[in-house]
Amino acid sequence: MSTVRHHAPRALRLGRSPIPHQAAERRDATVHCGWGRLIAGHSFDDPAAVAQALLQETPGERDIAFYLDKPHVVVSHAPQQLFVDPSETFRLALNTYAAQRARRQGFTIRRLRSRADVAAINAIYRARRMVPVDPARVWGERGDRATVYVLAEDRQSGEVLGVAMGLDHTEAFGDTNGGSSLWALAVAPQASHPGIGEALTRYLAELFIARGRAFMDLSVLHDNTQAIALYRKLGFQNIPVFAVKRRNAINESLFTEGSDRDGLNPYARIIVDEAQRRGIRVEVIDAEHGYFRLTHGGRGVTCRESLSELTSAVAMSRCADKRVTSRLLARAGLAVPAQATASDREHNEAFLRQHGAVVVKPVDSEQGKGIAVNLTSIEEVETAIEHASHFGGGVLLEQFCEGQDLRIVVINHQVVAAAVRQPATVVGDGQSTIAELIDKQSRRRAAATGGESRIPVDGETRRCLAGQGHALGDVLPFGESLPVRRTANLHTGGTIHDVTDRLHPALRTAAEHASRVLDIPVTGLDFLVPSVEGPDYVVIEANERPGLANHEPQPTAQRFVDLLFPGTAPAAPTAP
Repeated sequence: MSTVRHHAPRALRLGRSPIPHQAAERRDATVHCGWGRLIAGHSFDDPAAVAQALLQETPGERDIAFYLDKPHVVVSHAPQQLFVDPSETFRLALNTYAAQRARRQGFTIRRLRSRADVAAINAIYRARRMVPVDPARVWGERGDRATVYVLAEDRQSGEVLGVAMGLDHTEAFGDTNGGSSLWALAVAPQASHPGIGEALTRYLAELFIARGRAFMDLSVLHDNTQAIALYRKLGFQNIPVFAVKRRNAINESLFTEGSDRDGLNPYARIIVDEAQRRGIRVEVIDAEHGYFRLTHGGRGVTCRESLSELTSAVAMSRCADKRVTSRLLARAGLAVPAQATASDREHNEAFLRQHGAVVVKPVDSEQGKGIAVNLTSIEEVETAIEHASHFGGGVLLEQFCEGQDLRIVVINHQVVAAAVRQPATVVGDGQSTIAELIDKQSRRRAAATGGESRIPVDGETRRCLAGQGHALGDVLPFGESLPVRRTANLHTGGTIHDVTDRLHPALRTAAEHASRVLDIPVTGLDFLVPSVEGPDYVVIEANERPGLANHEPQPTAQRFVDLLFPGTAPAAPTAP
């Protein structure tokens, strides 16, 4: 394009004077960003052409027509297929940007540099229910100055904790206003460091300042109050710029009035989404408790998250009662820890003396409720038994075994995913108390998991801290990591880290054998292992309703729907 035409948004027309550059402005400009195309609406003379560009969206991607001052006119050309995006646009004037004083952080911000980085980006996007990028495209265009992917990396572990994409408008479509924008910002649900989103935003702002750009824009859903508060803190201001998107399954929640599916938790939603992609009919029975019915070709199956009618009542009861689980697996030759039912103090103390350290757990609880681990005194044991008894069904004493907490998901007697679970951990900033760090981390975990994961501040948390010489009111030194729970259950703030590709064959064999012993088609088996790459283990529990959403990017939902409706499974690619 040679000029900014009459329908360019006021925010652009009132921006800084055009800056000199060598690139010529493009007409009818579209830029592929990895997850879909950004359609530069102000580069189009005809709103109908914008609508037509949106209708050419590739399945599985999300295109956005941005910089529209008359979005309703664009929608009028395809009202059954397009909608006005209910997002706000914010702009940061880069000539007034206030840089942050340098401070120590437990992570670094860097550019994309390996294929593993692209896989890490997609793992975060899938975990946050966002559209993944095309790996080949993003990797192939890593040297392109128009699109810039930046990552947050943990200083100690090297794990990628966050990602954002910047778009240089001058490089992308010859923008005479010298603009830029930020897209697809996401932080990993398990990230324990505060300030990752802010650091990614600041990195891109300072990158574009160095390039001489005038402003950086972003689009954020109108009710995302936490993100909007952050952007306002950084100096972003709301501007009258609008976007239009296509009505598709990805965007459904943005243009529908709301449905029963909106109330489903992430563990049910991942299955429902996969079913819908295959044309399977979904009927939500009770969203609050995760019940739904799937129907296809005359066959119907009722599910509660990953528990379906294919799991018999007998198999379910075998998993629900931890005593039965342990006995069956031991008889089948699988390694399990010693167990005993809690009784009087003398009995309990004898079990403790025999094993040195014990675990106390309710017989049939789930989600980590009532569990206390690594108890070494009879007073601790008796207190834990009293607490566990409130969850009903009796209380177990179990030999405490050291090791990594490994969850293996088995579907149709085949291992589909494996992940190490780590206890909730906070990282000190040298200023906040441990209680404040727990509160911040708990809010981040709850936001990232739809409220499914929080760190409770209870007797178990206080005992865990006391065992490490800390109390809730202590200020944790900068950079120091402190586990605040002994158990790694995700519902109590634990985090999960995929190790499927590293799983030792002996562990895979043991998990598949256990699923057959329990005669259960879908299960999450909890192992304790010295190393996921070694053969040694003990099996401590079997879960009849594992959370499949915790194991993305492994294809847990796909294999679950394959089990229920094998005729809908996508055909395997043929060899060339």
